Amino acid sequence: MKNTARLRRQVLSRHASVAVLGQGYVGLSVASATAEAGFSVVGVDVDANRISALRRSELAVMGVDERLFEAAMGSGRLEFTTQPDRIRDADIILICVPTPVRDHAPDLSFVEAACRDVARFLRPGHLVILESTSYPGTTEDLVRPILETSSLTAGQDFLLAYSPERIDPGNAEFGFRAIPRIVGGVTPEATGVAALFFEQLVDKVVAVTSCRAAELAKLLENTFRHVNVGLVNEMSILCHEMGIDVWEVVEAAASKPFGFMAFYPGPGVGGHCIPLDPAYLAWQVRRDTGHQFRILEQAQDVNAQMPGYVAGRIGDVLNEIGRAVKGSTILVLGVAYKPDVGDVRESPALTVMSVLHRRGARVSFHDPYVAAVSMDGTSLPRTELTRRAVIGADCVALLTPHRAYDLGWIAEHARLVFDARNAYAGDRRANVVRL
Repeated sequence: MKNTARLRRQVLSRHASVAVLGQGYVGLSVASATAEAGFSVVGVDVDANRISALRRSELAVMGVDERLFEAAMGSGRLEFTTQPDRIRDADIILICVPTPVRDHAPDLSFVEAACRDVARFLRPGHLVILESTSYPGTTEDLVRPILETSSLTAGQDFLLAYSPERIDPGNAEFGFRAIPRIVGGVTPEATGVAALFFEQLVDKVVAVTSCRAAELAKLLENTFRHVNVGLVNEMSILCHEMGIDVWEVVEAAASKPFGFMAFYPGPGVGGHCIPLDPAYLAWQVRRDTGHQFRILEQAQDVNAQMPGYVAGRIGDVLNEIGRAVKGSTILVLGVAYKPDVGDVRESPALTVMSVLHRRGARVSFHDPYVAAVSMDGTSLPRTELTRRAVIGADCVALLTPHRAYDLGWIAEHARLVFDARNAYAGDRRANVVRL
């Protein structure tokens, strides 16, 4: 591409302007990090209410590092709009829109719509980077043809690359800069310039030989987690049946300094990545080869049954104290999919609550980050975590152990605590039962 040297100089001098399409937690995070690094950034989103809030410096998106957002807004280099024509003024365009799964297949309608917007304003010299998670081939087989309806050619008139997001909301140890970036381009030139851009934002960039390799690396990461969570969840079921403490077993195995990585059981998997991303791979394997991705699909089955299994275990411990599930009062603590965030997407805690509710339990919940949830089609507001609420529950089910919870106080006042996450490790109180 003729303008590559110029774009490289702009990146190194921080004079390149950047447009980020999609202001969810991924798009807003990368927009904030890019502005904080010294680039001029415009965040684009179709949600007018979200854009209005962001313009007022209100962090209206869960999962974004508050300090990073505040630093970006304080720099004066980050602005927001609903108008996609601002793409025209940018040198680098990042596409960070959702890729949900519908009916066990990837829904790429948001990517397609974003690419059509980019194609309308694409000009020679642009660098376009897709970040949305999808199956291998999305960048070259879907994104590229749409962008080339502009009459411009990838590799000749503009650069096209893929770099999967790797943000872990709520992780204080590994923030945006500390997490390496994978980059793969349609051409080596695209890979090099995209890598150069991300080198300004993160401490390490890993360049691979193609977009497909970068796309598959992202899916392998999350499939690895899904499969190993499924393994340890099934192990927890077997351990309970054999009368062995699964937590003790995992910790003992983790003492080996090589060849083992500890995963821990729980009520299932949740969030925007682990329950969904491997489905892209399973779908593509079935489509392209006609075969099952058996180890993944078995892990999906195990993890999908865990909320029902946890609800059953809660019923068992209630029976042991002479209470049936039907008519019992159950206070669920923590409904977010992971500790210390407010994201309830695909949270297994919601399924546990629904199962208990359908079995006749009176279910309430508390979560310091979540004001209300939907349970079987009805909005359920948060219950305040008071001494009366804890004492009044037949069972307190700790499903997501936020650090804000005073575990000792809870156990002191609760008749029965079911701990699905080993938050009470080492605590042998008679009224605490662990998964």
